[in-house]
Amino acid sequence: MERLPRGSNFKRAKMFWELGLHVAGNPLTPYGGDRDMCITVGNGSGTAFRPALRMATGSPILAHDVAAGNLEMAMVNPSGLLTQAYRGVGLFKEPLPLRVIGVYPTWDWFIFVVNPSTGIKSLHDIRERRYPLHVSVKEDVTHSTRTMIDQVLSFYGFSLADIVSWGGKLNLTGAPADVRRMSLLPEGKLDAIFDEGLAIWFNEALKHGMVPLHLEPEAFEYLGKLGWRNMAPKSLFPSLKEDHPCIDYSGWPLYTREDLPEQLAYDVAAAFMARQEEIPWEETGYKGDVLQVFENTYSTPLDVPLHPGAERFYREYNKK
Repeated sequence: MERLPRGSNFKRAKMFWELGLHVAGNPLTPYGGDRDMCITVGNGSGTAFRPALRMATGSPILAHDVAAGNLEMAMVNPSGLLTQAYRGVGLFKEPLPLRVIGVYPTWDWFIFVVNPSTGIKSLHDIRERRYPLHVSVKEDVTHSTRTMIDQVLSFYGFSLADIVSWGGKLNLTGAPADVRRMSLLPEGKLDAIFDEGLAIWFNEALKHGMVPLHLEPEAFEYLGKLGWRNMAPKSLFPSLKEDHPCIDYSGWPLYTREDLPEQLAYDVAAAFMARQEEIPWEETGYKGDVLQVFENTYSTPLDVPLHPGAERFYREYNKK
């Protein structure tokens, strides 16, 4: 397929895409601001635009909009939060009729690290000592990492708000390597970091003496029921002295509602194949075969069924 489909209409569409990227990608826009995009395909030949396919990025709770039919598809980071929507646990009070089109491959983890000078050996210690922790977290309270933190800490019987009430404070950041975080590491001014994006900040934290906290087996059992997997990434982080089981934060599933017309789901699944050279794949997750997006792998966790249209596409092309 051509890099840019022929015709003036698609030149205009490509221009809209670039303009939208520029506006949404403004580095001065805070998390929780106008950073998300919705791509709409439809018919604009009349006095009103008639959408046929709307695909959006955004928070995990956009799953409600997809299930209600206000969006045809959305993408979420990471896969574990779509699993919660499908099961009706965690963020979601009841199961939502959702299915996966494909999972963009990413390989990531969520981890809790502390400064050993605090004497904290586990998350239990924070609650038992009512420790006034200076902890670095994402500033956007709707960010998936904040959901993760809330769910883990609730298992241990406390919250970020409790930490603040004990005299602690939050170091609020945007990206994992935000200067507001990283500038404090060499000076030992942070007690802890709770975050994902390990490839960006974790080695630096280890370099400056921080150590990861182990979660107990019963914590992993609880989190597994919510849809969180666990893994140990020691091979990618040589500074780790031993395997460290932590929470899997991999995969960006593109999902839809269960009753989306099969052919539309098939067409979007086929687009992964047709446009694979245009998709900005992440090197650590993508292994060079686009069919990976329809499979259950370490970087494409698939705990929600494929939509029948996507499944049909995968079945047909997996034979070739």
